[in-house]
Order: sequence, then structure tokens, then C-alpha cells
Amino acid sequence: MWDFLVINPMVNLLLVFYQWLGHQTILAIAALTLVVRLAILPLTLKQQQAAQRMQELQPKLQELQKKYAKNKEKLAQEQMKLYQEAGINPMGGCLPLLIQFPLLYGLWQSIVRTLAVNPLELLRLSRNIYTFIPGLAGLVPLQSRFLWLDLGQPDRYLVLPALVVVTSWLSQKVLTPPSTDERTAAMNQQMQIMMPLLFGFISISYASGLSIYFILSNLVTLVQYIFIRRRTEGDKKGKK
Repeated sequence: MWDFLVINPMVNLLLVFYQWLGHQTILAIAALTLVVRLAILPLTLKQQQAAQRMQELQPKLQELQKKYAKNKEKLAQEQMKLYQEAGINPMGGCLPLLIQFPLLYGLWQSIVRTLAVNPLELLRLSRNIYTFIPGLAGLVPLQSRFLWLDLGQPDRYLVLPALVVVTSWLSQKVLTPPSTDERTAAMNQQMQIMMPLLFGFISISYASGLSIYFILSNLVTLVQYIFIRRRTEGDKKGKK
């Protein structure tokens, strides 16, 4: 069912892009990544807007923390009251992320599966290709050479894994809402370190075409963040 609903459509769309874009695998991966990111754009915008609003509330939250430092129950009540007045759900950024994750994971799997490098993987890939679209089956195996890379193999010079770690850290930083709670803040800091390292490890272990996806996806996240921040600042200036 997972293959039927998610993997098969993405694999075939990637092959269609490959066919249209001059049999350039890296361009096909870029096109598929952008299409999926555009499809989930409303969700990512909500997530980033929630993080931006939480950041704007930090001065008031810190004031409440100082005022009710000895009364945790009252502090929680006042914080919830502040969230309600600002129209913010403190967990509002989590739901869009949970909805996005299956699609992004499916995109990840489809790229790895399409970059099949051995007979067993090619046989598995053949089961994902739509037979009613002429010419797709004849496209595999894909042309995987790009600069020094074999997109079906890990980057032996570790250039892409390094870029994955850097861009993942930046995207994690802008997407993680600040917190006045010490435990939550400490956990967020740990995640901002562990998640980029995890993606870097995956990039070392899997096809470098997957690293291209990680980097492009992170760059899209950063562009969206810059756009939201500028629009928010513009709205503030307009109100003044």
C-alpha cells in the first residue's frame, strides 16, 4: 500500500522528469524535490510562522518566568493566557511536521530506489514503474555521473555529506521555536546537533543523489524562512 500510494507516483514522476530534462539525473532529482516541497508548502509555512511567532513572544515569556518563578502553576496559566491572546498554539508547529514527514520520507525512498545500482535493485525498481507510460522502463538504469559523483554511490570525498550537515543545522535552527523552559531549550539544542549529524551519517552511507535531495530541501526551507521573516518585518513597518 505504501508503494502504491507514495513510492510509485514519486518514482514515475522522477523518471518523467529524467526523460524531459535530457537524461540528467541531478536535474530530475531537483525537479522532484521542488514539486514535493511546493505540494507541502502550506504546511511548512505554518510551521515556520509558528516558530516566528514564538520567537516574538520570548520577551513576554521571559518576563512571566521571572515574575512567577516560584509559582509554576501560575506561570503555566499565564503562559497559556498569553498564547491564547496572541492566537498561538504552542504545539502548532508539530502537526505540520508530522504530516510532512511521510511525504518527505517517501521522496527519500523513491530517490534511493530509482538510483538502482545492482541487478536486485533494478528488479525491485521495475515493479514500481508504470507500464502504461511509454518509454519509462527503457530509461533504467539512469545516467548517474555528475562531476566527480556517481549519484548512485556515496560521495567518497565527503563534500556532499559536509554540505548536508551544514544546511541541516541551519534549517533546524530556523525551524526550532525558542523556549523559555530550560529542559525544552536544552533538548532543542541537542536535536539541532544530533539531527544534522544523523543526516550526515546517512549521506555517507547512501547514494549521493539522496544528499542532493537533503541539500536542496534544506535550502528551500531557508529561502522560505527568509521570505516569511521579510514579510513579517514588512507587516510591522506597515502597521507603524
